[in-house]
Amino acid sequence: MRAIVIGGGVGGATAALALRRIGADVTVYEAYEDPAGDVGAWVSLAANGLRAVDALGVLDAVRQAGFEIERQRMWSAGGMLIADVARGRRKSDTLRSVSLMRGRLVAALREAAAGAGARIVTGARLNGVTETERGVRATFEGGATDTADVLVAADGIWSTVRGVLDPAAPVPQYAGLYSVSGVAKLDGVDPGVFNMTFARNGAFLHLRAGAEVWWSAQVNSPVPPARDGAGRLDELAALYREEAGPAAIIAATVSLQPATPMHVVDRVKTWHSDRIVIIGDAAHPVGAGQGASMAIEDGLALAASLQAEASIAGALRRYDAERRPRIAKVLGTAEDNRRAKKAGPVKRRMQAAMMRIFVPMFYEKATAWLYAYEPARLAQ
Repeated sequence: MRAIVIGGGVGGATAALALRRIGADVTVYEAYEDPAGDVGAWVSLAANGLRAVDALGVLDAVRQAGFEIERQRMWSAGGMLIADVARGRRKSDTLRSVSLMRGRLVAALREAAAGAGARIVTGARLNGVTETERGVRATFEGGATDTADVLVAADGIWSTVRGVLDPAAPVPQYAGLYSVSGVAKLDGVDPGVFNMTFARNGAFLHLRAGAEVWWSAQVNSPVPPARDGAGRLDELAALYREEAGPAAIIAATVSLQPATPMHVVDRVKTWHSDRIVIIGDAAHPVGAGQGASMAIEDGLALAASLQAEASIAGALRRYDAERRPRIAKVLGTAEDNRRAKKAGPVKRRMQAAMMRIFVPMFYEKATAWLYAYEPARLAQ
């Protein structure tokens, strides 16, 4: 089987590696010259995502590229501890959540895929895709073409292939939040802890990463940020001046990522045709700290379906049927998280009071379906 993968990020690199493990001839086409460079901020892999990379033999590389996180602490805007729970896992899990820079995760996955025999072509931007009698044809800017038996599109939230599968497919809409991430140098932040503050102007996340503190502000704003304005430290300092912890971290910042608008996409009805399938953010931008983990699960599940079914069309139907119920639950969780981060002052205080009571009692049970997930295993 010959496979084309569009996109060399987390989902695309995982799909390429998984497809090589079932013997497919794989070429990855990535629009950017260096998809594994300093792209985006840090990401987290929960226990479910780590089980998937373990199934593909990449767990050690991922751990070495990041930092294990034992606990998650949730704080009110006034600095009160709301909850302290296991981060991204059940208490019984031996795997610990890992946080790492997105570029290092992509690099680890791409290196494994290339080591397994996948070809990775950078600087190749997709123009279009057509299904043929025998497979699928992809065309790229500059006139290059390629053909394959199946095309896997991991081309992100602004997916080109989503619109090829369904011209009426939903398009990204601004979510009323933008993200600004940075690196600070200061003491007093405990290692192994993911901190989330439900601040007055949007959630503020931070953790210790060796000698650094990585942070991300998810700012409430009815309009997207100006490219040269919303990411400035003085503006962020003003937004978070009433929260002592975030204010101190912002003041100690030594590097800053540009402001990035956060987008949502309505439920995507069409994930595949007989020869084309979309995975990861192209099919279901989930957020909720699960974007990378879901993309990795997708790539592994897709390869397992292709290995199990006699036809590609049957495999893509199987993949859709297996993944869609789980993704629907994650999307519901993500929407709940966005509402919590955008809550006004009265609702925010009510949420904090409820969380202090219910999170210690019910959090692990309520999230077990997410973290206990066992990924597909590829036959050897």
